[in-house]
Amino acid sequence: MTGETARAEDEAANRPETTAPEPTPSTALEREHAEMKDRLLRALAEMENLRKRTEREIADSRLYSVTSFARDLLVVADNMRRALETVPPELRNTAESGVKALIDGVELTERELLKALEKNGVRQFTPQGEKFDPNVHQAMFEIPDATVPAGSVVQVVQPGYMIGDRVLRPALVGVSKGGPKAAPVVSSNDNDNSP
Repeated sequence: MTGETARAEDEAANRPETTAPEPTPSTALEREHAEMKDRLLRALAEMENLRKRTEREIADSRLYSVTSFARDLLVVADNMRRALETVPPELRNTAESGVKALIDGVELTERELLKALEKNGVRQFTPQGEKFDPNVHQAMFEIPDATVPAGSVVQVVQPGYMIGDRVLRPALVGVSKGGPKAAPVVSSNDNDNSP
């Protein structure tokens, strides 16, 4: 058996090895370099996304930070408008100089208040004659009027306010009922196809 064992050992020694070759140091370094480069690029992209997101949040914060304060001031603006509307036009023309000065002072204060709100991104809108939009209007009642298209704002009870592109307070409106349907909006492309 010693002869057979020696022959088996010789054959085993002459057979080529089937194990994977050891990676060379340069291949391992290239792989590690590629992994590190990928990690670096991912980290840079994440930082850029974080920077953009932070800039958006800061811009939104600046624009909408006065929302609560502005909402509180709208009540003051409404009360000033109501006070001015209680004075009939005849009384304004025949009022004594002291009363006239008071009325002028209230009007000036209201204008300055609205100007200060607008300076801070809050703008007033009055949708008289526009089509009713539940996103920015709040319908208080319907008015039967056959001369106006159905769904149109025919009376504004209280103006609305926007801050940026958001509704701060919807306009309180009366909406027409029973008139003709509003005509569909025709785009400029539709006119090009006419004979």
